[in-house]
This record gives sequence, C-alpha cells and structure tokens, in this order.
Amino acid sequence: MKYPATIQNLMECFQKLPGIGEKTAERLALSTLTFDDEVLEVFSNSLRDVKTKIKKCERCNNLAEDSLCEVCKDNTRDPKILCVVENPKNILLFEKLGTFHGYYHVIDGLISPLDGVNPEDIHIPKLINRIKEEKIEEVILALKPSVEGETTSLYISKLLSNTNVLVSKIAHGVPLGADMDYVDSLTLELALENRKKISNDD
Repeated sequence: MKYPATIQNLMECFQKLPGIGEKTAERLALSTLTFDDEVLEVFSNSLRDVKTKIKKCERCNNLAEDSLCEVCKDNTRDPKILCVVENPKNILLFEKLGTFHGYYHVIDGLISPLDGVNPEDIHIPKLINRIKEEKIEEVILALKPSVEGETTSLYISKLLSNTNVLVSKIAHGVPLGADMDYVDSLTLELALENRKKISNDD
C-alpha cells in the first residue's frame, strides 16, 4: 500500500534533507496533517522565504536578509580582529559562546586539490582584499582541524606573511579530523582563547 500521491511527494521532499531517512520523512509528512491552517501557512511561507529572501552578506559571506548580516551591522565589535571560518554555521557556534567580539569572514569551503577545490574556488581573494581595505590587525583561522583545513590555514598565512597582520589559529583542543559542528562549546571556547600565533615572528 502507498500513501496518496500528495503525502508521498511530501515524504520524498523531506528525504532530500540531510539525515532524514524514509521512516523519519514519513513521520514528518504525517505530522503536517495535524497543523492548523495558520501554522501550515507560516511553514510554507518560511520555506519559500528561505529561497527568495536569504542571500550572502556582501562583506563577510554570512547568511543575511539584507546586504549586510546582523554581525556586520554591529558597530560595537572590534574592527581590527577577523575570525575566518569555513561556513556560516561556524559563526553561530562562536556567537553562542559570547566571548568573541570581532568580525567574521566565511570562505565557503577548504582547499582540496584532490576534490578539485583550489584557492580561487573559495573566497580567499575576497578575504585578502578585505584584510587590506579594513586594515585588519589580527586574523584568527578557525578552520576544521583536517588536512584540508591545515592546507587552507597555511595558504592564507603565507599570503599574509609579508604584512603586519598577526595570523593565529585556534588551538588543537579541537580534535584532529573533528567536524566543527560537533565540537562542544567549552572545547571551542578554550581553543579560541589559546589560539596559536602562526605568522609574523619578526
């Protein structure tokens, strides 16, 4: 027996989400039948708005509804410190800590020649231009502790080696090969506080 086509289609849509299998998709699809009209309207509008309203921040590549994200709009932050992260989710991890008060830059990926991802394929050129234009004094590399993350960190630090920019990276309290999304907040906070200088040893 199959569900009616409308429910079947909704189940297939849910299965396109990461980590959602057939059983979970079935449960989610059937649960929408219990939504009242108002909730269903909000749900459908939210799905549509994610596609039509969300864009990349012109300054840092974070997710935003305007030309600048909420972090970049905050004038109380330290304009001389920039934390470089792989994706927008990583910004939320640091923001939940509440201990970092600089700005961020999302490079949207890591250098991985085996996967055909070169420096020009991610936002490293934009990062370097921003560092120069905004006269950034310290760049904190908060990238995944993996071969790709280390390669990317090394590449960025070399590009900044002949500048007055202090380049540091979060300490290895973050386990090698760990996914940043699953690092607990205490480990992440300690890694940020104990960041290591990796350039400008004059």
